[in-house]
Amino acid sequence: MAVFVVTGINLEGKRDILAVEPMYEESAASYTKVFEQLKERGLENVWLVVSDGHKGLVKAARETFLGCSWQRCKVHFMRNILANVSVKSKKHFAEKLKQIWLQPDYESAKKYATAFMNEYELKYPQAIKVLEDGLEDSLQFFTFPEIDSRKISSTNLLERLNKEIRRRTKVVGIFPSMDAYVRLVTSYLIEYSEDWSSGRSYINPKIITDLIATKTA
Repeated sequence: MAVFVVTGINLEGKRDILAVEPMYEESAASYTKVFEQLKERGLENVWLVVSDGHKGLVKAARETFLGCSWQRCKVHFMRNILANVSVKSKKHFAEKLKQIWLQPDYESAKKYATAFMNEYELKYPQAIKVLEDGLEDSLQFFTFPEIDSRKISSTNLLERLNKEIRRRTKVVGIFPSMDAYVRLVTSYLIEYSEDWSSGRSYINPKIITDLIATKTA
């Protein structure tokens, strides 16, 4: 089983925990159910969904939040690519690979990626195929140049939460029921959510306001 955690950014530019849902299977149907519940609770203005490349999750996001962009987490994507590179060359290859997402704009990133793929397509054809197939989805953060790319190009924020969840639940070990597990995870995430709500904005609220004006114009 899995526990699906959804985080989001509110109109004040602050992070919030939107959902904590146990899942018996990671499928498009399961993800769709969670997303539909979020819409019923009032979630709107979803412009960008950031996640790993799970096909069911991506399908659910695109079908539920019509018109939104999907950003493939660049960190997960790099791991998928590097799995096809020899250990000896991995470090050097990774250093050059990550430069794709450090370019100043979309066109520069595409140009660099093309040159990179031409350089390595013969030596690491499978790695380059993975890169080519998923490149466009990994560059969607460039659609929002007003926002610091580090905040929307990967799921690092969520990964930190997941890491802490694993640490805390590992201490308990065996739970008597799923409800008990979810209660512990939820109580921990409530602490995080309260800290976020009283802290500084994750994204400048003026940027959010300007984006709303642009999207609804």
